[in-house]
Amino acid sequence: MSKRIPYYSLYSPIFGKEMSDIPFSLDQLQILKAIAAEGSFKRAADTLYVSQPAISLQVQNLERQMNVPLFDRGGRRAQLTEAGQLLLTYGEKILSLCQETCRAIEDLENLQGGTLLIGASQTTGTYLLPRMLGLFRQKYSDVSVQLQVHSTRRTSWSVANGQVDLAIIGGEVPPELHDTLEIFPYAEDELALIIGGSHPMAKEEAIPKEDLYKLNFITLDSQSTIRKVIDQVLTQSGINPKRLNIEMELNSIEAIKNAVQSGLGVAFASVSAIEKELQMGTLHRISIQEVVVKRRLSLIINPNRYRSKAAEAFIKEILPKFCTNGWFTGSELAPHPAHYPRQRPFPNSEVENSPSPSK
Repeated sequence: MSKRIPYYSLYSPIFGKEMSDIPFSLDQLQILKAIAAEGSFKRAADTLYVSQPAISLQVQNLERQMNVPLFDRGGRRAQLTEAGQLLLTYGEKILSLCQETCRAIEDLENLQGGTLLIGASQTTGTYLLPRMLGLFRQKYSDVSVQLQVHSTRRTSWSVANGQVDLAIIGGEVPPELHDTLEIFPYAEDELALIIGGSHPMAKEEAIPKEDLYKLNFITLDSQSTIRKVIDQVLTQSGINPKRLNIEMELNSIEAIKNAVQSGLGVAFASVSAIEKELQMGTLHRISIQEVVVKRRLSLIINPNRYRSKAAEAFIKEILPKFCTNGWFTGSELAPHPAHYPRQRPFPNSEVENSPSPSK
């Protein structure tokens, strides 16, 4: 009786044999990732547009092939075992490299088509990046653009893992990623004091910094990046943030702007987020004597991951137009190794490693 070949086996026409030592498929890795993200087999099935029994069958096959349980089925939520978490960690890297490979091959042709993946922290992703991407699409209308807006920490990890080409953030990159990412000063973001158009101080152009204690503030959560920057600058300017009257804390800039327009208090907000309201007169900006609240926006890139031609075009043609004081020209980045001209054919059948650009 002939030996039964597992369905996950791969056949190599080059070596003329089965590569049956790979006990999982890419589909199974995607299923594992979806279940871990959604927390249940049913929601993962909905996300992947397949039936729940099909998901369950694939997981059973995967556990049999790996000869180890991947999920703890004791609770209501699908929890990964230690082995499942380990497989997920490597599986995400494998899937990311597969996507990177496909993009690199697509780029062999030209800049017609392709995908640009951009990450951003909350404020920059909501108010700055849409303008930049709009300008990019005017020139490269065939390029698919994806913008992922998350916290600075999550965005930094997305760049490190190759899930996005680059990102613009307003907070600090996690220390554990400093050796992985290149971090470039990109722009200054001023945080202006705003009040509603009907506020008694709406006609004031500037106030003494001591008057801040007399105002009712609407702020973001105390753990937000912008809130920390504001508190730090005020402290350096001789203002004690703990003495400010915090009327309420909200979880979005839009909610804060609406609250200020309704006369519920005053707030600090990025100038990029209030341009339309200032023009319409629904918000008024007041200067603070001897105090200017600014934060630095940073551009982050992983020099060891593939950068598509679309990303290279965005870096060279769009980013310099929005930076502050010529901080970034696009020439700061060395070309990615995949874009270096090939100087000579590969000797024999061995592939030489391209040198990594210096940090």
